[in-house]
Amino acid sequence: MARMLKTILSQTLAAEEAASLYSSFDIIGNVVIIKIPEALAAKKKLIGKIILDEIKPVKSVFAQVSSVKGDYRLRGLEHIAGEKDTLVEYKEHGCKFKVDLINTYFSPRLSTERLRLANLVSDYEVVTNMFAGVGTFSIIMARMHSHCKVFSIDINPAAVELSQYNSKLNGVESRVISILGDARDIIAKETRSQSDRVLMPLPEKAHEYVDCAVQALKDRGGIIHYFAHVKAIGKKYAVEQSLLDAKSAFSNYDTEVHFSRVVREVGPRLYQVVTDIYVHK
Repeated sequence: MARMLKTILSQTLAAEEAASLYSSFDIIGNVVIIKIPEALAAKKKLIGKIILDEIKPVKSVFAQVSSVKGDYRLRGLEHIAGEKDTLVEYKEHGCKFKVDLINTYFSPRLSTERLRLANLVSDYEVVTNMFAGVGTFSIIMARMHSHCKVFSIDINPAAVELSQYNSKLNGVESRVISILGDARDIIAKETRSQSDRVLMPLPEKAHEYVDCAVQALKDRGGIIHYFAHVKAIGKKYAVEQSLLDAKSAFSNYDTEVHFSRVVREVGPRLYQVVTDIYVHK
């Protein structure tokens, strides 16, 4: 897709203009979301039309006009071509999802990580997903493991509504428990000490929620998948920084690091990383 986009844009834009665009896009279902540099703002409608005309089955093109921000992790989008509907269908790892691109957070770039974590789960595990969004991590786990149970928590009502819908769509509604609220409050009041595994896929705030992630684990302890953003001059050094960051975040606990990896680059010398940590209680 990246090569195709670069090729079709190069037919209309200067080579350096096309190069600045082709790697900065997401395709979600039949929607393309692309970051357009300020220098090319005057050509955004043209760029959208080219993508719509040349790449099938794309039906809509949106420009991302702000970074992900706020408690609901939303990004600003501007419609530049095609249909205006932002409620789209998306398929991943044998599962189907309905995603609201305006009112919920979703990234197709976490696909590899979703599969990696799902493969680590055992059939009878109980999992807490502290920042679950529309349920992608949770539902893929439940579909792959017919007896696992997931507490799927999010603070965004629109995300929880879609998580419930997507759980039914994939036949796992009895094992993916979609819960509206702040994970800190939900764990303290409803799900404390019940989980074998905890997911923290919110790098911006994971450090603040370490204590309640540990509270969610069963009394014998368990695994926490801790996501963070780190600055580094390259991927190799990003992993080193991720280990230092995790050590700091879990300094009050007896832990063993099982694994750490770069999930993706999110900015110049800024990486999203995940560290798998076993916490002894």
